[in-house]
Amino acid sequence: MSIKPRTKLEVAVERPTPYTFDLGLLLANDANPINTSTPAETTSMGVDPLEAQLIATARDGAQGLINQLLTTCPISSTPQGVLLALPAPSTALPREKPLPETKPPTKWEQFAAKRGIKPKTREQRRMKANQFNEETGEWEKTWGYNKDGRIDRREKGLVQKDWLVEVDEKKEREDAQAALAGRRKPKAGGGAKGKKR
Repeated sequence: MSIKPRTKLEVAVERPTPYTFDLGLLLANDANPINTSTPAETTSMGVDPLEAQLIATARDGAQGLINQLLTTCPISSTPQGVLLALPAPSTALPREKPLPETKPPTKWEQFAAKRGIKPKTREQRRMKANQFNEETGEWEKTWGYNKDGRIDRREKGLVQKDWLVEVDEKKEREDAQAALAGRRKPKAGGGAKGKKR
């Protein structure tokens, strides 16, 4: 069984209506119509004639695009290989979705802009989150897990910093009286006469 050598197709592609190119997008537009009125017979390769025509048209388009790239674009040789510089795209491609509308500023953003408040930088937040303890000579967190090094002190067997808190007796009395007064107040409209069944 002998294998038939493939016939080499021509490099130069000629069409009745020439291609239009957008080399920035690697696009070749073919305005020539495809003949779909051919009878549905199989070709010698076992492919439908319409399918064979589409394959030939695609091959011609790719060959025309490669020819245009090699003749018009600057080619440079580098240690990484041969590079071809593409021009900027000239065809405006449509978006799938419209451009997003700008969101109106929130009340906080309006307030911050009015007062000149700027968001804190990462460095400012980091500096506020840690404070230097001169007794231990280490940086300690000011909030969150292991705040003020409490867990480290407990593991070392040291006494907690604020183990004794002084109570303001006057404030305690005022809070107790306010709590008692709140319990004694009758609720508005809550008498026996106002109840409905």
